[in-house]
Amino acid sequence: MSTDNVRLDAHHHLWDLDVRPQGWTNEFPVLDRSFRMDDLAPLLQANEIGGTILVETINVGPETGEFLALAAQDPTIRGVVGWVDLTAFDVADRLAELRALPGGDHLVAVRHQVQLEPDPNWLIREDVLAGLRAVADAGLAFDLLVLPHQLPAAIEATRRVDHMNWVLDHAAKPPIASGELQPWQSLITELAGEPSVTCKLSGLVTEASDAWSIAQIRPYAEWVFEAFGPDRVMFGSDWPVALLRASYHEVVALTEELVAPLSAGEQAAIWGGAAMRAYRLSD
Repeated sequence: MSTDNVRLDAHHHLWDLDVRPQGWTNEFPVLDRSFRMDDLAPLLQANEIGGTILVETINVGPETGEFLALAAQDPTIRGVVGWVDLTAFDVADRLAELRALPGGDHLVAVRHQVQLEPDPNWLIREDVLAGLRAVADAGLAFDLLVLPHQLPAAIEATRRVDHMNWVLDHAAKPPIASGELQPWQSLITELAGEPSVTCKLSGLVTEASDAWSIAQIRPYAEWVFEAFGPDRVMFGSDWPVALLRASYHEVVALTEELVAPLSAGEQAAIWGGAAMRAYRLSD
């Protein structure tokens, strides 16, 4: 699964409404259809993206197996971020079962949509921490999908389970539309102090206003670079969710402009190197 000299999209989704209704897409007409690799492939080619990380969309078990099977057939998909119930007593066994499936060697991480949990301390519940330790023990990363008010628990979780690679999705969804920086900025800085955490430069357009601009998004991206350092930041399109605000090409062009002031080596990390390390794609 070498990704040398390949630009990676470290965060995209797929869904087939003929296989499984999404439910949440009903209120978004642009998203209320199936999105398959055949739809994404020409966009990747046009933007010189050579590999992807496919991320779970809803917290159901069968989807992960389907994504692994797809990854086994499509070499563009370098890794799958799947889902398991972290509160289950047998998380280790469930992960082993996923790895035994066709394409199971493509499982690189687990994600739970913590943003939907009403308890802001869900991540540091004892049953959840036990599940997270099982993920870490399996050599997998964990994708953090949290909102700013859930960052304190995320920080504590990374400290309690420090033998795992953590990947923060969408920079914890900062309040770009309102233009506010605090307390997001301070919490991001604290989280970035944990060396096991890498941040995805993804999903920012959907947190901006309808008439978003690079100037609106730039302060948040620059703070991510400052806090984490470019070597711990990775590009993700968040396609097709990003279609709520921008096309795939627009997201790539936005990222290219945001990283333009950085050195060639720093840009290479964001376009692939950070994802390779966090998801152990070179193993």
